[in-house]
Amino acid sequence: MMLDTARRQRPWSSLLALLLLALPGAALADDDWPRGHYPLPEHGSLVGAPYTVAASHEQTLLDIAREHAVGYEEIRNANPEVSLWLPGEGTEVVIPAQHLLPDAPREGIVINIAELRLYYYPEVGDGETPRVETYPIGIGREGFDTPLGTTRTTMKLEDPAWYPPESVRQEAAARGEEAPAVVPPGPDNPLGRHAILLEIPGYLIHGTNRPDGIGMRASRGCIRMFPEDVEALFRSVPVDTPVNLIDQPFKAAWQDGTLYAQSFATPEVEERALSHRLEALATLEALKAEAQVAIDYAVLSEALDAAPGRIVGLSPGA
Repeated sequence: MMLDTARRQRPWSSLLALLLLALPGAALADDDWPRGHYPLPEHGSLVGAPYTVAASHEQTLLDIAREHAVGYEEIRNANPEVSLWLPGEGTEVVIPAQHLLPDAPREGIVINIAELRLYYYPEVGDGETPRVETYPIGIGREGFDTPLGTTRTTMKLEDPAWYPPESVRQEAAARGEEAPAVVPPGPDNPLGRHAILLEIPGYLIHGTNRPDGIGMRASRGCIRMFPEDVEALFRSVPVDTPVNLIDQPFKAAWQDGTLYAQSFATPEVEERALSHRLEALATLEALKAEAQVAIDYAVLSEALDAAPGRIVGLSPGA
């Protein structure tokens, strides 16, 4: 299987909630749509709708995240002042369930590494509404980067066995342990119950026996999903589906006359902060030319420095 800390601790949650309510489409989606499934917009790239829920007495923030198809970093960034392990009964928790679709062809599977999120555009039949399914994912940690590029799904395995790679066996030996040659299906299997093999040798989209790691950079390069999410994808995705692995830390698109943007701060992005801003400016200048309107670059700068994942309107007065 293969920020500035002070800024992160600002009281963004109240501001975020207000901004979310001001975004187009802020009403809850039709209850008939499964979680993480959205009709594709005829124009623009915004899907879904943010909302808040009240924590129950024993729920952790991670419990709430999983219940609403949100990953670790997403739920933490949307609720920086809420306790991770004990939010407290009645505490309002923001669910960041609105997304800007990545700038990539809307076909097959698109995985945005910077966003820690997978998008699937299934083929639909006559009379069906085109849709996108989106799920939080875990990706490769430092030194085990998830590869970028285009590939395809090649095989689907239910209740797969896991054969620890040589690097795992070496690490175990260094700790004085012996890694098994094979881990059979069951609760100790890190692949979970469903695996989708990619054409890139050694890389899979699979479940996990440690769901708290979804939404984090913690794998050896494979794409991990919540067990219920990978099962849904497993049932839906045909073999030979195209997979596009991209790294877009900044996304922007027009919606109803307003330019919206979303930024994701990652360790790699922080190391090249100036380059990140230049890339964002280039993206915005190209979009700006489409409608010949002004862009509030002060808001852009704030968005790049603020809580990652926050969707903001960049046109004056948005």
